[in-house]
Amino acid sequence: MTDSRYRWGGLAWVLTLQFFVVEAIAASQYGGYSYSANVVSDLGTADSSARLLMNASFVLQGLLIATGALLLGPGLSGTGGRLARALLVIAGLGVLLVGVFPSDGNATVHEIAAGAHFLGGGLGLIALAYGLRPRSEALGTALALLGLVGVIGTIFFGSVVFLGLGEGGMERVAAYVLPLGLPVAGIALWRQKDDWLRLTDEDGTPSRRQQREDARLERAQRAAERDAALEEAARRGPSPAPTGPADGDEPDDFDPEDPWAPRRR
Repeated sequence: MTDSRYRWGGLAWVLTLQFFVVEAIAASQYGGYSYSANVVSDLGTADSSARLLMNASFVLQGLLIATGALLLGPGLSGTGGRLARALLVIAGLGVLLVGVFPSDGNATVHEIAAGAHFLGGGLGLIALAYGLRPRSEALGTALALLGLVGVIGTIFFGSVVFLGLGEGGMERVAAYVLPLGLPVAGIALWRQKDDWLRLTDEDGTPSRRQQREDARLERAQRAAERDAALEEAARRGPSPAPTGPADGDEPDDFDPEDPWAPRRR
């Protein structure tokens, strides 16, 4: 990972907050809009005077999510990091297509794209949580909980179970987790970039500097163990010399029935 990748990747995820600003502007210009009764996609239809602004925000949101995932992905650890990159790119492409195909246009593509965005976003946050756990246990836990809420919200929304929140309210449970979680993760990755640039190469593997440091620490540990073993041996003192049979005593392997039998050595 390079410093510029952390900077631009983190900034891309922070800028996903633009969605909330544009949504508020579009909702204020939509007569009688309800966050509980109306879904977000209504703001991008012909009934919305700010539809061009809202659909542009959807497209921009998709680009920001996918760009951040691709830039920051190599810095995430393990299988969780690799899954997070793929799932978040899917989520980004989903919301991008939501903006390209409004719900009053190609409804089928719009619904599939929205589902990919919701489900990819929730699962992507859970995978991202595991990719970030080596950096921050607290952040990983928070992202995992957000992702779980998003997945549950997606299932309930798709099953038409709104739990008193209304259709728009349950959709927002599924949709809001991503623009809430990604800025926090982007800031954390950005702030910790110096530590991880020192530890990893472009592909996320330990750098040569870190490998040398690990080897040095391993040699020091082996030397300490060897010194401890020598000190323990010195405290015990020299081992007593072996003793043989006393003069006049027969050795333990003497056979009186066959005195000429060879002795064991």
